[in-house]
Amino acid sequence: MPKPFPKEFRDDVVAIARLREVSFAQIAKDFGISETTVQNWVHRAEIDEGLKPGLSSSEHAENRELRKRVRLLEQENEVLRRAAAYLSQGSLPK
Repeated sequence: MPKPFPKEFRDDVVAIARLREVSFAQIAKDFGISETTVQNWVHRAEIDEGLKPGLSSSEHAENRELRKRVRLLEQENEVLRRAAAYLSQGSLPK
């Protein structure tokens, strides 16, 4: 995974791209990034500002953390389920 660009850099690129004075391709060439990256950053900025529908960056990050927490809780639950099954075997009459 490539190293992310600093927020200030992304903000500068988005601000210039929003002026629509120069094409995304030219902006990308000037800043040494891909045109798709410029388009994605502008799209993400518009979602974050509520100009377009979608999950904002903060909501996306929160969802990622919640999925991680659910996965951890499911693993803990599985360990407890297996431990209970193992311990209950010892109390069975023989």
